[in-house]
Amino acid sequence: MKKTIALILALTLLVALPLFAGCNKLDKDLEIRVWTLNGTTGFGMAQLIDADKNGTAALNYTFTVETAATNVRDALINGTADIGAVPTNMASALYNATNGEILLLALNTRGVLYLVANTGKVEAPASLADLAGKTVFVPAQNPTFITKALLDKAAVANVTIDSATYAEPAALQAAVAQGLVDYAVLPEPMVTIAKTKAAQNSITLSESPLNLTAEWDKHFTEGSLVQGCVVVRKGFAEDHPAEVAKFLEEYEASINFVTGNPAEAATMIVDAGIFAQAPVAQKAIPNCNLCFVAGADMQSAMSAFLAAMPVASIGGKVPDEGFYYVAK
Repeated sequence: MKKTIALILALTLLVALPLFAGCNKLDKDLEIRVWTLNGTTGFGMAQLIDADKNGTAALNYTFTVETAATNVRDALINGTADIGAVPTNMASALYNATNGEILLLALNTRGVLYLVANTGKVEAPASLADLAGKTVFVPAQNPTFITKALLDKAAVANVTIDSATYAEPAALQAAVAQGLVDYAVLPEPMVTIAKTKAAQNSITLSESPLNLTAEWDKHFTEGSLVQGCVVVRKGFAEDHPAEVAKFLEEYEASINFVTGNPAEAATMIVDAGIFAQAPVAQKAIPNCNLCFVAGADMQSAMSAFLAAMPVASIGGKVPDEGFYYVAK
C-alpha cells in the first residue's frame, strides 16, 4: 500500500513540475510599454533601452522618453503605459487619484538638488542658515516643496522662495549662467550645465554648491530624500508578475551600469534621447544620486519623504501600505 501511495505521489509530482515551471515562464511576446523622462529620472534606464535596441533585453519593451512628467502620468492613467518613471510626489498623487491603481515599484533617484550661488556678487552659503533674509529661485513643484520643507525644518526664517519667475529647471539654469540671480536651487544635470555656461560668460558660481541631500539628512530621516521612482499599473502587475520581476532585475542592472560606467552610459543616454550632451551627462552622473531601492527599504524611505511634503503635493494624503508593490 505504501509503495502504491509513493508511486502516485511521484507521478503527481512529475505532472505538476511542468505546471510550476510554466508559472514562472516569461512571456517574451508581451509588449511592455515603459515611459520615462528625460534628464536625471531617465538616466538609469539608458542601458536597458540600449539592450532593447540591440535585442539583448530579456523582454519585449517599447520605450517612450518624455519631456513632461504630466505626459507620463496621463499615459499611466489612460492605460497607454504599463510602467512609468515619475517624480515621487506624482507617484503618490497617482495612487490617491486612481484609488490604488498605480503602485510604486522602486525608487530610482535620491536627492539631486544643489544650491548654487553667484559668488561674483554674493558669498556662497556654508549652510542653510546663511540664506536668512535672502531670495532663492527654485523650479516649481517638487524642488519647491523640498526646499520649503527643508528650510522650515531647519528653522531658517525670512527666506523668499521664488518659484514663479523661472518655473522650469532649464529656464532657471539659463538665468544662473547669465548671472541674473544670486541664489538658485538646481537639479543635476542643470548644475553642471549652468557652471559650464557661466564660465563661458565670465560668471563665477559656487565651486562646490550646497548639497541639499546632505542638508536634508541633518534634519530628516537619513536617506529619505527621494525624488524619482518607477511605478506600474496595478492590473498589469497582477496579470504579469514574472515580467514585472524581470523588468526590475534588468532595471537594477541598468542603473548599476550607468553609475559604474559614466562615459559609456553617457553615450547611451544621448542615443536614447534622454539627454542631449554626452560630456555633460558623464560629468553629472556621479552627482545624480541614482539608486535602485525596492521592498521594505523603498517603503521606509518613501513614507518618510512623503510625510515631510505638503499633503496637497502628494494627492491629499500619505498613501497606505497598498501603494508599495511587493513581488508575490
